[in-house]
Amino acid sequence: MALEWVVLGYAAGAEAIMVVLLTLPGLDGLRKGLISVTRNLLKPFLSIVPFCLFLLLDIYWKYENRPVCKGESCTPTEFLRHQKSIMKSQRNALLIGAALVFYWLLYAVTNLVVKIEQLNQRVDRLKNQD
Repeated sequence: MALEWVVLGYAAGAEAIMVVLLTLPGLDGLRKGLISVTRNLLKPFLSIVPFCLFLLLDIYWKYENRPVCKGESCTPTEFLRHQKSIMKSQRNALLIGAALVFYWLLYAVTNLVVKIEQLNQRVDRLKNQD
């Protein structure tokens, strides 16, 4: 199960790096190539959404079927294992949220940058006509 979280972490990291590179000022020469790469990667990255939903269902299933450790019925080792499991579930839920938010940000920023490029081209054409 750890491989799924590694893949999701790398995908979220790649999305975050692309968002940062698209929004940094002064990278105009790099931005055109980055826009085309990002637009081509948006469709494959869309598979993150159902993947995140699957992993969220996995967390929910593990939460529902987790052994209960209350009171005097469990040893300190079992209690620590229970707490560690809860912490890992919370961390994984945050990773899922981050991956989904970064995908949405990447989609929105890419569309905005493309629209800005198109508007700049229209302005240049209008200036050249006058």
